[in-house]
Amino acid sequence: MSAVIDQLDLSESRTHTNRPQADLMERVILRNEGKLVANGCVVVNTGDRTGRSPKDKFLVDAPQSRDNIDWGKVNQPMTEAQFDIALDIATKYINSQNDVFVFEGFTGADLSHRLGVKVITTMAWHSLFAETLFIRPGSASDAGDGSWNHDWTVINAGVHKLTKEEQEALGHNGETYIAQSLERKVVVILGTEYAGEMKKSLFYAMNYDMPDVGVFPMHCSANIDKNDPTNVALFFGLSGTGKTTLSADENRALIGDDEHGWGPKGIFNFEGGCYAKVIGLTREKEPQIWDAIRFGSVLENTIVDDDTRVPDYDDVSITQNTRVTYPVDFIPGAQIPSVGGHAKNVIFLTADAFGVLPPISKLTPEQAMYYFINGYTSKLAGTEEGVTEPVPNFSPCFGGPFMPRRPSEYAGMLSDRMKEHNAHVWLLNTGWSKGPAGEGGERFSLPYTRAMVTAILSGALDNAETVEHSVFGLHMPTAVEGVPSEILNPRNLWADKAAYDTQADKLAKLFRTNDAKFDLSDAIRSGGPKG
Repeated sequence: MSAVIDQLDLSESRTHTNRPQADLMERVILRNEGKLVANGCVVVNTGDRTGRSPKDKFLVDAPQSRDNIDWGKVNQPMTEAQFDIALDIATKYINSQNDVFVFEGFTGADLSHRLGVKVITTMAWHSLFAETLFIRPGSASDAGDGSWNHDWTVINAGVHKLTKEEQEALGHNGETYIAQSLERKVVVILGTEYAGEMKKSLFYAMNYDMPDVGVFPMHCSANIDKNDPTNVALFFGLSGTGKTTLSADENRALIGDDEHGWGPKGIFNFEGGCYAKVIGLTREKEPQIWDAIRFGSVLENTIVDDDTRVPDYDDVSITQNTRVTYPVDFIPGAQIPSVGGHAKNVIFLTADAFGVLPPISKLTPEQAMYYFINGYTSKLAGTEEGVTEPVPNFSPCFGGPFMPRRPSEYAGMLSDRMKEHNAHVWLLNTGWSKGPAGEGGERFSLPYTRAMVTAILSGALDNAETVEHSVFGLHMPTAVEGVPSEILNPRNLWADKAAYDTQADKLAKLFRTNDAKFDLSDAIRSGGPKG
């Protein structure tokens, strides 16, 4: 541990460690960091940063880990000297504050593969976020004896924005800076109050540390059949594909909604809570999430009526990335502790705005590796300046921004577990059919998608008859209970079949352009589009 960390003033008179939930909520309100909502939770504002700042995140380039890192736009290198400067800036800021809040807990519900974390913040709501999202010793999510060990430290001085002099010292143009050292096991956050930086930095840590102990780290949700503990399912997907929605099932127990490990004993949640989007939230669409927003939860950047104190989940005047954090045991019937057996089904989710991919496909081992490494979904026209038509969004392993190692290493771990445990792998398109988004296309019906998931998890499709997609070679079931058979082949739904073929060829070429970035074996490359 660096001598600079030892310089942090964590004296008892100014430090609040693992304060009770009610105490933290009271401090959030008294310190004017947030407001009480009618349903009992608190709502906070994250300032000018309402999402992660990937361009401002850097990783120490150290000899011990250098050859293991997939350096590039995601994993941007920094020097040890720059890290020391960032650490010194954060230390001086924290030492200048009257109050320091410390959370001591864990990431990893499996007792054999967990990391002890210390989260040091200057805001009460950041500590409440950590207490809600990570595993608190002695809580329902902690399967241990309540003892704590220390592996990783997060120093969150995000309220402090870098001065021009500090930017010059760091060689960085901007007020925000997130620095991470795999060797020192320390994260420093400066210039952003967005709490997701703490969550994802520790996920990044698990994604580096776990492979060395035989655990496959995954950006996915997971659930388990309430009546069959051997029936575990994983849902991989980028934002907006339905990962949280589809894993919330009244007939299945939620293991977790975002980050998991697949170890020698099975699946386990990295976290003790959930971090769900609440844009457009209704009780009818998401009853479990709706009911989880109560005392102990933290709403971020959500507009609340000043008189009634009722949140308006349709108001996105601050950001579309409105979120809530709550303990996983707020979900009725959740799997506590958050562990399960080996996965029987692995589901890749994509929201294809081109209107090309089938709503459900069973993947061969080669296709599974291909689609995992490419990690495809779509950005929609109008979501970003200059985007006038659907734009492909490829993120390796369905979580590229959080993966320090090379995609092929994670893909190899998935392949090994698929073979060892005879897991079935599926591709579900939760996007558009009948045409592209914004050009006559319609979003696939959620009840139909849920029916497909039900059929997968029941085993009804394990040996189902399939037909092969003419361009992508995907194996499309010809019948799924509760789903009109004509929608299972997307070409059937396009009035202009030639236009469909043109669009399919276009998307296939985009896949091939993206897969050229990776050193894939001929077998894995054969899992992609034909031609």
